[in-house]
Amino acid sequence: MQRFYDFLRGHPTGVDSFWAVLLFGLSLLWVVQENQGVVAIPLVLLLSVSVALRRRASEKVLLLMLGLGLAQLALDVRPNAADFAMLVIIYTVAAQGGPRWASRLALIGGLLAAPLAQVRWPDESVGGPMSQVGVAIVISVPFALAWVLGDSVRTRRAYFDQLEERATRLEKEREAQAKVAVAAERARIARELHDVVAHNVSVMVVQADGAAYVLDAAPDQAKQALETISSTGRQALAEMRRLLGVLRTGDAKESGEYVPQPDVGQIEELVENVRGAGLTVDFRIEGTPRPLPSGVELTAYRIVQEALTNSRKHGGPDVGASVRLVYFDDGLGLLVEDDGRGAAHEMYEDGGADGRGHGLIGMRERVGMVGGTLDAGPRPGGGFRISALLPLKPAH
Repeated sequence: MQRFYDFLRGHPTGVDSFWAVLLFGLSLLWVVQENQGVVAIPLVLLLSVSVALRRRASEKVLLLMLGLGLAQLALDVRPNAADFAMLVIIYTVAAQGGPRWASRLALIGGLLAAPLAQVRWPDESVGGPMSQVGVAIVISVPFALAWVLGDSVRTRRAYFDQLEERATRLEKEREAQAKVAVAAERARIARELHDVVAHNVSVMVVQADGAAYVLDAAPDQAKQALETISSTGRQALAEMRRLLGVLRTGDAKESGEYVPQPDVGQIEELVENVRGAGLTVDFRIEGTPRPLPSGVELTAYRIVQEALTNSRKHGGPDVGASVRLVYFDDGLGLLVEDDGRGAAHEMYEDGGADGRGHGLIGMRERVGMVGGTLDAGPRPGGGFRISALLPLKPAH
């Protein structure tokens, strides 16, 4: 049965043609019974054909129907079964949602059809003029209902089309938001990997060079340097394992290993590791330490880590650095300075892209994510300064 319904939906013109043939056959029977003459045959034929073509050219069929109605009045062809085509055309024009003039013309033509027919062929058995008017009104009701039904169908179709369009638009928006979220997550992981690799590998390289230099003269110092390399490598592996766990969901649960994100409390340990790598660092905390949002904690740690890495890489020989953490009522202030020769001018002029890394770019992105501000550039008298203010509440 479903196949039959699908066939009917797939061949609307064929279905209309079937009803047109049926309507024409009934109209021919009426012509013969009422002895209307040959002139009535073309009229009923064209009215039946209009039913077959109603979906292909509804506006043209409407004009044809109006012309046939006037010809029927002029040629004295009384109302018959073929006039049912007028109801069908009025419904079709109102339902298809074409030009509004066509819908209005169909309504006006349908409402005038009954009164004109009543005037042209008055029913003597009805009675006085008021009865004639009443009959005309009653006969006009089917035409009005056909238009109302068609207009309701048009409105309902437009409503469902709007819902479908909205659903399609929302689906596209969800896809776009998902792509943005994926890009943001990739950028976040890229920043994390940069900070982990750039800092820890830099420390390991410095320690390895130092160990090679003092291996024969001071074996104890070389041993200490190798221990620092080992601990730094383990720390780097632990942090990279955490990042890879984000990419491969379920690995951490299966292995039972969870590595916490760095926070402000680990900055002192970070400074000690940097000191062990040969960089003199003065570390101070001002204000009353207190718990901070996790995003602010991680951002503060990564800024200090990247700033000290840059000082060690670009500060030159005998560089010294200082790190200050200031707890305000509404935020956390960071100040990292060094007294070396500083990085190249392009490092801060172009936002941090110096052809060798994107450290300052990552800093700015991190600070922007928590709604803070960052100032990076050369320090008066030489060296480099990085200053950041991280609010406790994210910016709206």
